[in-house]
Amino acid sequence: MSTLFAWPDGVLTRRKVTECALARLCGACGRPLGRPIAFLGDAGEVARNEFHSPPLHTECLDRARTAAEAEAEVVLTAGYDFVRPTADDTDPEPRFRPLAPVGTS
Repeated sequence: MSTLFAWPDGVLTRRKVTECALARLCGACGRPLGRPIAFLGDAGEVARNEFHSPPLHTECLDRARTAAEAEAEVVLTAGYDFVRPTADDTDPEPRFRPLAPVGTS
């Protein structure tokens, strides 16, 4: 299997996560995103509507699932906000907040 854009060494890379956010790139293939946009996350991320993994094309979900947790859920959306942590933030990692999610699985 080829490496994933945001997981070049099998570990999510903060620099690549930021690049995906700012350039609207898929975290799996590195190509520009269209719609819908998919996010993979655990039950806690879905409940908070904040994801650490970068956005994905729906056709790249299967490749990205191997890098994410086996229990990962999918949220589909048309857009997202990128949350950069502040000094007072309890979560030190950058996050994605889907805007008006259109579905989960």
